[in-house]
Order: sequence, then C-alpha cells, then structure tokens
Amino acid sequence: MNKNTYQKVALQKGEMHIYDFGAIRLHAYQTHDPLEDEVFILEKAGRAVLIEAPCFTDNERELTDYLQRQNLLVDGMLLAYHMAGAAFLPEAKKYATPNAEEYGHRGGGRALIDQFQTAFGDCFDSGIHLVTCHLAEGPVIIGGIDFIITTTPDAFDIEIPEINAVYTHMLGHDCHSIVAGPGHADATIAQLKMFMQKGYSLILTSHYTPEDLKDAQTKIDYLEQVKAIAAQSQDASAFKQSVRAAYPQYSGDNYLEMTAGFFFA
Repeated sequence: MNKNTYQKVALQKGEMHIYDFGAIRLHAYQTHDPLEDEVFILEKAGRAVLIEAPCFTDNERELTDYLQRQNLLVDGMLLAYHMAGAAFLPEAKKYATPNAEEYGHRGGGRALIDQFQTAFGDCFDSGIHLVTCHLAEGPVIIGGIDFIITTTPDAFDIEIPEINAVYTHMLGHDCHSIVAGPGHADATIAQLKMFMQKGYSLILTSHYTPEDLKDAQTKIDYLEQVKAIAAQSQDASAFKQSVRAAYPQYSGDNYLEMTAGFFFA
C-alpha cells in the first residue's frame, strides 16, 4: 500500500485519509489539534477498532459524528501512549497493557496530561480513560481483526498483519521528535531497523500521517545526527542551534526543546 494512495475527506476541523485494503479500511484521522494528534480507525464488516483517542473536545465531537455517519459499531479502543480524552466514547471497551495503564494514569503520560491541561485549559479533555480490558503481549483478536501486541518501556506497539502495518508512538520523517538521550535514540534506531527488516507497508504513529520504510531510514539518519551533534555541543543552546541548522525545514520545534532538556539535563 502506497502511503499516498487514499481518499481524502475534509471535516470541519480535521481531515480523514481513508486507505482501502479490501476486507479492511483504515481511516487515518488528522485532528489538526495543537499536538498534531492522529487517531486511527480500522473498519471491518461494519465494525471498528480505534487506535488511540482524540483529547480535544472539538475533535471528540467531530470523530463521534464521523463514526455515526459511517454507521460503524465500535468494538473497542486500543489506548497505548495517549490516555486522555475520557469523554470520548465512554461506553466503549478500552484496551491497554498494564504498563500502558501505569504510564497513562500515574507515570510520564499522566505528567504530560497535567501539563497539557494547564497549557490548553477547558478545550483539552484531561479526563483519563479507564482501562476495561488488559492486554498481554502477543496476538489478540478485537472486532474480527488480528493484532499483535508488543510491550515497550512506556506502553505498547501494535502490529496489524492483515494490512501489513505497525503502530508506534512517533516517527515523523521531516519533524523533530522527543529523544530522551542517546540510549533512547539507539533503542528507536533498533526498532526502526526491525520495522525495515519486517517490510511493513505502513508505519502508523499518533503524531503523523502514515509513513513508509523510506521514512524510517530518514528517521534513523536523523537520530544518528542528533546523537553526533549532542556529543559535539557544549550546552543545550548550542545543540539546538546546530540541529536547527542541519534541519531547517523540520517542524516540531517544541519536541527539539524537550530533546535538548534530556541530553543536557
């Protein structure tokens, strides 16, 4: 599946990119919210499984309306890295691994939710989803769709064999990412190399449109360069200046600020 082969549906705030795999359709929802969140709907035989949830109130309303117009029965939501937005589909089953639940309710994910509530106010839904179904590592079937769960240090990634795709938190081939030091960079590089070895058609992430293996290689090169620049920089200011000079067209400067904080704590 080519990442650019989709039907585009413009919504009032966000937009939907629909990929048709035959038995399964993937609806990739660009929220256009301040965090550039992405939510994915996997549709099969009139049923739907969501990966992540919107966390701004206008996106919650917009995506609820879209699901109703599509006559999709939601069988569950896989909540990995984004646990905010509890007002969205409160009656749906919420799936997560125990470590993702800990991350979202009491760990680093919860800390981010608290920060976003302070930054954005009432337009941000800081309510945290209650996990109703715990996931174990390995295969699981939800809504008639096969998934393979892989735990990560914070949460979990999701392989979707029927469409030869994988979901992880971040990629973004032309934007900065949160890199929590050289060890985190090396772990991400190893993960992306594994994606390339498995030959996924699409890589889905919660902060970018679907990407492909060329994008994974671009990100590997970026992470290696970030590590090299950090090793040569005396402080965070010099590091940020050098990274911006190396990647002048990259978006996500707020993520670069966070990366600098990790490398130069």
